[in-house]
Amino acid sequence: MHTVTWRLFADLAEVADGREHTVSIDSDAVVEDALDALLADREALRDRVFDGDALAEDVNLMRNGSPASLSDPVEAEDELAMFPPVTGGAR
Repeated sequence: MHTVTWRLFADLAEVADGREHTVSIDSDAVVEDALDALLADREALRDRVFDGDALAEDVNLMRNGSPASLSDPVEAEDELAMFPPVTGGAR
């Protein structure tokens, strides 16, 4: 077992009741396993990030600052992030 940290942004942090969450996962885990650990006791967040059985199109996943997929491996002390699309800004 090892731990990874999730960082959540915008409405995802509000729904999860906080921006940062640490979860324990098996040593051979993938991002999907870490996400399941995060969502285990956060049903409202599960409803927000999934569209049926698939990750919602408006949710971005990152692993250590790079785009990630649910099947990417996760290592001890990785930082995972989840956020909606970034919009707005001055032109």
